[in-house]
Amino acid sequence: MHELGITRNIVSIVEEAAKGRRVTRVTLDVGRLSGVTPEAILFCFDIVARGTLLDGAKLDINSIEGRGRCRSCGEAFETRTLFEACGCGSRSIERLAGEELKIRNMEIEEAA
Repeated sequence: MHELGITRNIVSIVEEAAKGRRVTRVTLDVGRLSGVTPEAILFCFDIVARGTLLDGAKLDINSIEGRGRCRSCGEAFETRTLFEACGCGSRSIERLAGEELKIRNMEIEEAA
């Protein structure tokens, strides 16, 4: 389960950005074509965050649909897999969305 390592990295990045302040909420964007399972990230988050500045923080995950544009005909369409063909039959697809894995934002407590 590579999501455990990913969750550790997310907690580390957010903790560093918080600069010693407590984090109350983290929002992630996870693309459906990223190979990351949002449920596994949610499962790991509380365990990994325990004892850090993120302990008790809420984790929100936005699921990003896969989108692509055909390089042959120019059609933009939803893709459910990385290997989906365009309606015209071409497999030369430019990925527009769905492979994201990023920290969208975080909420932190004000410094005392």
